[in-house]
Amino acid sequence: MLVVLGLLMVVTFMFLIITKRATPVVALILVPVAFGLFAGAGLGISDMISDGIKDLAPTAAMLFFAIVFFGIMIDVGLFDPVVRLVVRLVRDDPAKLVVGTAVLAMIVSLDGDGSTTFIITTSALLPLYLKLGVSPVVLTVVAGLANGTMNILPWGGPTTRAAAALGVSPSDVFVPMIPSLVVGLIVVMIFSYHLGIMERRRIGKIEIRESVLARSGSGGDSSVAVLDGPGTGNGTTPPARPSMGTGDGPDDIDETPASNSGFTGGALDENRPTLRPKLLWVNAGLTVALLAVLGMDVISIPVLFMIAAGIALVINFPRVAEQQAAITRHSSSIVSVVAMVLAAAVLTGVMSGTGMVEAIAQWLTGVLPTFLGPHMAIVIGVLSIPFTFFMSNDAFYFGVLPVLSETAGKYGIDPSEVARASITGQPFHMQSPLVPAILLLVALAGVSLADHHKKVLWRAGLVSLSMLGVGVLVGVIPF
Repeated sequence: MLVVLGLLMVVTFMFLIITKRATPVVALILVPVAFGLFAGAGLGISDMISDGIKDLAPTAAMLFFAIVFFGIMIDVGLFDPVVRLVVRLVRDDPAKLVVGTAVLAMIVSLDGDGSTTFIITTSALLPLYLKLGVSPVVLTVVAGLANGTMNILPWGGPTTRAAAALGVSPSDVFVPMIPSLVVGLIVVMIFSYHLGIMERRRIGKIEIRESVLARSGSGGDSSVAVLDGPGTGNGTTPPARPSMGTGDGPDDIDETPASNSGFTGGALDENRPTLRPKLLWVNAGLTVALLAVLGMDVISIPVLFMIAAGIALVINFPRVAEQQAAITRHSSSIVSVVAMVLAAAVLTGVMSGTGMVEAIAQWLTGVLPTFLGPHMAIVIGVLSIPFTFFMSNDAFYFGVLPVLSETAGKYGIDPSEVARASITGQPFHMQSPLVPAILLLVALAGVSLADHHKKVLWRAGLVSLSMLGVGVLVGVIPF
């Protein structure tokens, strides 16, 4: 019964959010509560949800103050020089922008933290996407794929969890998987270039005027000349954003991004009153220090972002009214992402508290056909794709994987081989609504999770399968 209820709960949840019959927050709260009560949780469901909230509360706090901090850095113009540099490199080619997004996300992902990767990538490149009229959903898809593929790095978490759960060395898990990682990144680059070509065809040739690359002079026209292209008038004011599609096909986008602080009509307003050019190096130093301490892992991440956000507010907006306004400017992003994180705690709490996770794992090992036994490593790799999407990495690697590994061991499959297969599902896992970082990404980019999923899920699945296939071909995952 728990198996049926668990699977039905997941299917119902995904159906509601993908078809947009309910917002992710509503689906994450009401669907698990309904199924949990039906499973006999009774009033105990309160304790289950409370346990889930306790586990995710630090993450919610981190995301709250991370949005505040990096939102302030956008407001004060810290990333404006980066945007102008990328504009010079990209010029009139959306394909170069999309490929550049993948490269940037891969590089930043080396720190092993998805939230940091998405904050930096979005902060630096979203203004340029809006300038060029490229769909922000493309940004979330490419960044999500790149970070998900890099997530198998030992310091990223999943590899360490798999190694710890099965009692093997993280290096024995990761090093043999380097060829799979390389091929996975190549597949991501191919997808990125293809998406860029599609955007190039949709938008047409765009001319970026030199006035985009320099701040407007005090004596000239204060408007920003952004684009010359189809339907852009005389080029002295930003055009309206192009349509993001008809919504009729799987890759069409039917929602426009939400408004972003500092953006006007799809262009970064270089005369916004929040700019602090005299504090550029101070803010740059504060950001570098934040990222350095983050990488050193000597201070709790939520505490670190709290302190950094407080310092940024005091330095850039010394008046109380200005500080309040700075927080309010980003309130929509804060509310949406923190609400989804706390709502996700309902799903994880109910699944764990009712025993659905354990029941599904036991059921799965019992129903697998006998002829699949010698191929359990491949089976585990395939199962890691949906399993890590519908549950947390902790739940999968510490709850489900040991059970599957025990079954695989009966056929002579080494735990290290099981661990390698289990991490190939990470590109798909990173797109899960249970991953706070992906919620932060779509919130910062101003796109809906449903639109992101429509474009990213099948691509992420192919990246995961390609990594699994390469592992089998080079012999580190037994066939």
